[in-house]
Amino acid sequence: MTSSRASGAGSPREDTSDHPTARRLRSTHTVNAHDPSAGPEAPAPGPAGTDAPEAPDAAVAPKAVALPGTPGPADVPGVPAVPGGFGADETGLDLADLADLAELADLDVPTVPASSPAGRLAATVERLRTEVRTAQAEAEGRALIELAKGILVERLGCGPAQAARQLAELTEQARVSPLEFAVEVINQAARDRVSEVAGAFLAATATADAAPDEDSAAVRLRAAESGVLAADDTQAVADSLLQHALRPLGAVAVAVWAAGSDGSLTLAGSAGFPPAEAARWRYVPPDVATVARRGLTEADGLWLGSLAGSGLPTIGRRDLADGARAAVPAGTGGRIHGVLEIAWARPQGPQPPQVIRQIEALAELCAHTLESHTPVPGGGQEPRLLPDAAELMDLADGLHDPALVLVPHLDDTGRLVDFRIQHVNTHFLDPAGRPRAMINGALLLEAYPMAAAASELFQRVERVHATGEPFRAHRMRLTALVDQVPLAAVADISISRHGAAVLLIWRIEDETARLASLLQHAQRLGRIGGFEENVLTGEITWNGQLFDLYGRPPTSPPVPLEDLAAHAHPDEAVTIGRFLRTLLHHRRPASAAFRLLRPDGVTRHMRVVAEPVLDTDGQLFVVRGAYQDISAQHWTEVALAATRDQLAHTEQQADARNRLALQLQHAIMPPAQTPLQVPDLKVAVRYRPAETEQLVGGDWYDAVLLPSGLVLLCVGDVAGHGIEAATSMVVLRNALRGLAVTGAGPAQLLSWLNIVAHHLTGAVTATAVCGLYDGEKRTLRWARAGHLPPVLVRDAEAVALPPIKGLLLGAVPEAGYEETEVQLAAGDTLLMYTDGLIERRDRSVEESLSHLLVTASSAPVSLDQHLDRLLTYSRSDTDDDTCIVGIRVA
Repeated sequence: MTSSRASGAGSPREDTSDHPTARRLRSTHTVNAHDPSAGPEAPAPGPAGTDAPEAPDAAVAPKAVALPGTPGPADVPGVPAVPGGFGADETGLDLADLADLAELADLDVPTVPASSPAGRLAATVERLRTEVRTAQAEAEGRALIELAKGILVERLGCGPAQAARQLAELTEQARVSPLEFAVEVINQAARDRVSEVAGAFLAATATADAAPDEDSAAVRLRAAESGVLAADDTQAVADSLLQHALRPLGAVAVAVWAAGSDGSLTLAGSAGFPPAEAARWRYVPPDVATVARRGLTEADGLWLGSLAGSGLPTIGRRDLADGARAAVPAGTGGRIHGVLEIAWARPQGPQPPQVIRQIEALAELCAHTLESHTPVPGGGQEPRLLPDAAELMDLADGLHDPALVLVPHLDDTGRLVDFRIQHVNTHFLDPAGRPRAMINGALLLEAYPMAAAASELFQRVERVHATGEPFRAHRMRLTALVDQVPLAAVADISISRHGAAVLLIWRIEDETARLASLLQHAQRLGRIGGFEENVLTGEITWNGQLFDLYGRPPTSPPVPLEDLAAHAHPDEAVTIGRFLRTLLHHRRPASAAFRLLRPDGVTRHMRVVAEPVLDTDGQLFVVRGAYQDISAQHWTEVALAATRDQLAHTEQQADARNRLALQLQHAIMPPAQTPLQVPDLKVAVRYRPAETEQLVGGDWYDAVLLPSGLVLLCVGDVAGHGIEAATSMVVLRNALRGLAVTGAGPAQLLSWLNIVAHHLTGAVTATAVCGLYDGEKRTLRWARAGHLPPVLVRDAEAVALPPIKGLLLGAVPEAGYEETEVQLAAGDTLLMYTDGLIERRDRSVEESLSHLLVTASSAPVSLDQHLDRLLTYSRSDTDDDTCIVGIRVA
C-alpha cells in the first residue's frame, strides 16, 4: 500500500473496471484461481519466527520482490519471499502486474458470481490482499525478532546463530509465540514508556482475570513502534498506528495533526477517513475551536464519550457523528508537536487507565515523527521562517524593554525541568541588582525561584514552549527575592516561542505614569480642572479638563485670574474680588464659589481653590489651584433646602391640627369626669389618650341620667385618626344623647345613629355598644353595632356577654339591630370598653379578650381601682386611645 493514500472503514468505493491490471485479468478469465489445474494453492505462512535462519546474516535469504510500500527483504534482513510465488502467478502476470495488484488490493470489488470473470478477479484480488497483509505482518514481526536477537547478542556476548537458538529455546520454555517473547526481551532491555504501559496493562488484566487478547498490548505497541520507526512519512505512521494498536482498541480512524508555531493545525497523516474528508481538513487556521485544538490546549487531552454532544467540528464528523473521540497532545522533551486524534464508530464509556496510557504512549511515538515533520507546500498557510538563536538574541538587543532568551533544559530522561537563560538583552535590570553576566547562562528557576509561585510565570513559559501559542498579560504581578525578601512589581508580560527558544519580554509599570493616569481619571470624574499661573511672566498652564469646564477650545488662550470677574455673573464681583485680594495681596490660600458664564451661554456653578507659591525671597511668583464644577451639588442643595422648608411647614400644620383635635377631644371627654350620682349604682369612666399626638382618635364614651330615670351607658370608636375622626365622634356622641331622651330602646337608638353616621357625617363608619340601666329592676337592656360585647364580673368570675347581631354604624343607609336584657345582682360589675384596651398586632381578638377576663376577675375593693387596674395591666400595643365605662350594683 502506498503511503500517500488514506484507507479504512468508511472510504468510498472506487471503480476498478478501468484499472489496467483489471483489464488484463479479464482477458485471462478462463484461468480459475480455485481450479486445481491452475496450480497448487500457496501454503499459508507459518507463525512469525518459526523459520529463523541459522546463518548470522541475511546474505543467504531468498530474494523476494517487495511490494510498493511494503517492507521486504531490502528493508528487513532475513525476511522470506512472499508466499504465492510473486514472480509470475497462475494468471500469467509479470512483476509489474503484481505491483498494480498490490495497489488494487485496497480497492473494494463488487460482489459478483464466483464463476464469472469478475468473480475470479475478485477471488484473486482477495487472495493477494491476504498475502500482502500477511507479508507485512511477518516483516514487522521479523524486525522485532531480529532486534531481540541483537539484544541477546549484546547481553550474552555470543554470535547471531547462538542468539537465535537461545531465543528459540527460551520461547519454547515460556510457551509463547516467538514474537511475544521477542517483545518481552525488548521491554526488559528498554525499560521505556512502551514497556511501562505494556506492563501496567498486563498487570491490570491479570488482576481482573480478563481473557488475554489475541495479540497482547506489548506486541501491539512494539509492532506499532516498529511501523512508526520504519515509516518514511506521517501518513505511514497513521496507517501503522491504526492497524497495529488502535483497531484492537475498537478505533476505526486516526488523524495525526502537526501544530504550527502560529497556533494552526496541519493534517500530517490520517487513516480510516475518506480521502476527500482528509483533503478538506488539510489545514485548520489558528484560534478555530476543534476537537484537536481542545486536545492541544488541555494538559490531559480531550476525551469525548460521544462527538455529537460536544458541538465541536472535526474531521469525519459527518460519518462518525455519534462515535467517541480522543485528542491527546503529542509531545516530547516538554514540547508539544501536535495532536493524536482517534475516532470510534460508536459511543464509548470512560476509558480504563491502562488504555489511556497506551494511547498516550502512541502519542509520544507520533511526537518523534512530528518533530521532524515538514508541512507540505500548499497545504494551507505556508510556514513562516523562524529565526535561530543568534537572530533571536539580536532581536532581543533591539528591544527597549527587558528581555530574556530562554532555551529548554532537559534531564537525562529527556523531560523538561527548567529553562536556561541563553541571553540577557542590554536593557535588562535585575531586581536584586545582580550584573547581567551573573544572570546570563543561569537556569530560570535558580535565578528567579519565585517564577514558579503564585504568578505562574514559569508555567506560562512552559506552556508557550509546549504549544507555540504566545501569551500576553497586562498588569501581571511579579515577585522577586532580594536578600530573601520578596519584592513585588506589576508588569506587562509577553512570551513567544521562536524555533526551540522562548522570548520573555516584560515592561515594569511606571509608577509616575500610573499615578498621572489615576489623577487624570479622578479629575474627569470629579469635574475638576487644574491650572498654574506665573505672575511674573504671565505664563498660564491649564489642563484639558479645565478647558472643558470653561467651554473653551484647547487652542484658545487660558483666562488669567485677574480677568475672572469678566467671565462670571455680575453679582459675583464682590465674591471674586475678595478671593483675589486674599490670594494675591495677603498671599494666603483662598477659595470662592461663583457662577461662570460660558461662551455657549450656559451658566455653571463653580468653585475655585488656589494657593500662592513664594520664592526664596518671600515674593509671589506662581499661583496654582483648581476649578470644580459644583452645579449638580448646588442644585441639589437648593432642592434640599426647598424640601426642608416644605417639610417644616407641613410639620407645623400637622402639629396644629393634632393640638386642635386633642383639645377638642379633651374638651368633650376629659380624662377624669365627676362621678355620676345614681342611687344604688356606682358609675366610673376612664379615658386614656394615645401616646402619639398624631394618633388622636375617635374613641368616645357617655354615662348620663335620663329624665325617665334610666341611665344611658355607651362607648364607641370612629374609624380613623385625626381631626376628622374627632369631629365625627362629637357628632355621634351628641346625637345619641339627643335621641336617648325620646325614651326609645338601645336597638332603636343605634338604628337612628346609623342614619346619622351614614348621611350626616360624611359617610364615616364607627362601632358602638349602647345600654339602658333600670335601677328599680336592676336590669340592663343593651345592643351593639359591630362592637365588642360588655363584660360581666360576678363572684370573682368575669365573662363576656353573649354577642348579638349588629352591623357597624354607617356601613349601609338603614340597618336593624337586636337588643337583649341582662339581670344584674348586688355586687355585680359591668364593663364597656373600646378595642384600644385589648388589641394586639400579634394576637387574635379572642386571645386578647381571654386575657382581659383573667385580669377583670380579680376585682379590687372599689370600682375606680378596678378600672385603673385594667388600664395598668393592658397588653395593647397599637398605641390607640382607650375608653372604659364601668358600673357596680350596690
